[in-house]
Amino acid sequence: MALDLSKFIERFIGEARDHLTRLETGLTALEAAPDDPESVNALFRSAHTIKGSARMLKLSGVCETAHRMEDLLGALRAGAYRPEPTGIALLLRGVDALAAQLERVEEDGGDPPADPVLCAALTRMAAGGPATEAGVGEVLMPEPTPQPALVESAAPAPPSARMDPPPLPARSGAASRAAGSVRVPLARLDELIRLIGEANRVQAKARRRLREAQALDRAQAHERATTVASGADQQQALHQLVLGLRDDLQAQEQLAAALNERALRLRMLALATVFDPAARMVREFARAGGKEVRCVVQGGEIELDRQVIEGLGAVLLHVLRNAVDHGLEDPAGRRAAGKPGLGQISIAARQIGGGVEVEVSDDGRGLNRERIIARAVRQGLVESARAVTLTDDQVWDLIYAPGLSTSEIITDLSGRGVGMDVVKRTIAEDLHGAVSLTSRPGAGTTFTFRLPLSLAVMRVLLCESAGQCFGLAAQQVVELIRVGPGETVTLAGRPAVVLRNEFVPLIPLAELLGLPTSGRGAAGAALAVVIGVRQAKLGLLVDRLVDTQAMVIKPLPEHLRAVRAGAGAGSGGGLVAGLVVTDDDALVSVLQAPALLDAARRARGEGRVAAAARDPAQRAEPWHVLVVDDSLNTRAIVKEVLEAYGYRVTTAEDGLQGWQKALGRRFDAVLTDVEMPGLDGFALTARLRANAQYEATPIVIITSRETEVDKRRGVQVGADAYIVKGDFDQSGLLDTLRNLLGDMRG
Repeated sequence: MALDLSKFIERFIGEARDHLTRLETGLTALEAAPDDPESVNALFRSAHTIKGSARMLKLSGVCETAHRMEDLLGALRAGAYRPEPTGIALLLRGVDALAAQLERVEEDGGDPPADPVLCAALTRMAAGGPATEAGVGEVLMPEPTPQPALVESAAPAPPSARMDPPPLPARSGAASRAAGSVRVPLARLDELIRLIGEANRVQAKARRRLREAQALDRAQAHERATTVASGADQQQALHQLVLGLRDDLQAQEQLAAALNERALRLRMLALATVFDPAARMVREFARAGGKEVRCVVQGGEIELDRQVIEGLGAVLLHVLRNAVDHGLEDPAGRRAAGKPGLGQISIAARQIGGGVEVEVSDDGRGLNRERIIARAVRQGLVESARAVTLTDDQVWDLIYAPGLSTSEIITDLSGRGVGMDVVKRTIAEDLHGAVSLTSRPGAGTTFTFRLPLSLAVMRVLLCESAGQCFGLAAQQVVELIRVGPGETVTLAGRPAVVLRNEFVPLIPLAELLGLPTSGRGAAGAALAVVIGVRQAKLGLLVDRLVDTQAMVIKPLPEHLRAVRAGAGAGSGGGLVAGLVVTDDDALVSVLQAPALLDAARRARGEGRVAAAARDPAQRAEPWHVLVVDDSLNTRAIVKEVLEAYGYRVTTAEDGLQGWQKALGRRFDAVLTDVEMPGLDGFALTARLRANAQYEATPIVIITSRETEVDKRRGVQVGADAYIVKGDFDQSGLLDTLRNLLGDMRG
């Protein structure tokens, strides 16, 4: 059955007009500040998004106009063309042309053609030539709208890239709405949600008043028991008032909760609204690239807030385009690699706790580590000397840098270095979610997006640090723990705690935000809020917990979105995701967990003291150590400790990967956990000992398993040392390694 794309047109028009507003404002500002690269990046992304969405909906005329604008903006971004009045005027004319095309689409649902003169002028200027053959002034004159029969594309696509689906049917008012439903402008729903948020705040204030009245009632009751009953009538009246206030407040809370739920459901859409057109888009992209792809979709019935759905749609556009163009091999290449000629892309969603997890995976070639590093070094994103020490996760994070692309050529689908930076910004900042990816050479790549059900109302944990209140989105909070003074270990110059066989670093929230620390908890137990993004975790030491509430998060003003919460946060993206208003009318900053993790990593790096010497052997080349652990936190921390003392470190995320890396090259020592999926640490140690090149290699087991039985088993399989994580001592590990490697030298 053919997919009816007409129901997605209205949403596209709204999104495209928002981008046109940004383009018009940004182009006007560009005249005053032509050397602002971020402004050009933002303009480029807007044109790129309009082009991609129009392509998905088969609006070839809109796609063509946006594409030619993107070409000129790409030349500006690359420095091949400097902003000047003629070029900016031409781009503004492109904005007007797109606005006129959108009006035509909205009126009759057709596909208005592009202006061939305008497109040709944009193409010539992007290539460094004049806007027209006769001169620039000619193209800036108004042009009559060309008739469809006379229009030809200024740069026709090759036959293999052309898509010729049937035109979208014209929309009719009656047919466009489902029976029993009514269209409600999103602005009205937003206003309703805002009012509910205010009602919830007033309700919270009433709850506080009730607590005050209850405290007064208890005090009166105590006084009544110790004095004469002269004021018995007044005391009884006060007691009845408290009871009535309590009952009224409970009824109000039930009513507000029901109103809140139904108002939120008005904004909910099924994921199928973006999954279904995305699946068709995959097939069209594959046909354009001469590839064969099967797209499998699961979980489309799950509902999310419309605002989340819209943001996710733009993300899927970028990720799926890259999967088809970069990830999947052509049929001949797949068969040569021992795969079926038909590639597969999967889009799946499932509910987790108070949110949704969306996975996009392909069975293609996977990310190319060496190519990513080479491009990152070339663009100055990482130093070549440090590149060899990067873990796979650190290398994968490089793809989110603006402008970084590993494509050898620019195609109509991708290769322009745009998209992945937008993906990360959209998920983390706009949607208050998290993105992670895994990739294995020859096996494919998987992106995982964790998203809240709604952005209108989110559960927020409020905590206090350095006398100030801060909020954290509840879906980014893993757990709350109390840490006694004797329960921490020191790693890379910082305290950490062992939670379920992994090291979790601890850092005062006030220190991360550049606020004066209170010193509270130094003598007794400290309160830690453990946050998590992807597999990384961090314990934030706070003074106290204030409350957890369902609250409306208000966005920051545009000019404050990159401002950090404190002076000590360093450079990078903003720590503050938005603001909430508490029941006492205080404004509270809601912090972003990904930015807090980045700030903590920088703080560990800045505070780490490098060792004066490498190791006792004073080798010309540093000892190369393999660290095997399924915990990302543990791998990262142990790697930091060893690298601070001059060791070279390679990490593996489980026993099987550790075994494969050990066979791929010779390591001087191996540190391994025990509890890992697949091949555990005991089995890995036994395999290594059975291999000739690892018969005498130092192997150290680091685990939370501390029974004598486990220790004896470690010795039996051939481990040279057994370190319990709960008793972990950084100096002890370093001394153990030095002694073992020193014995090898002797």
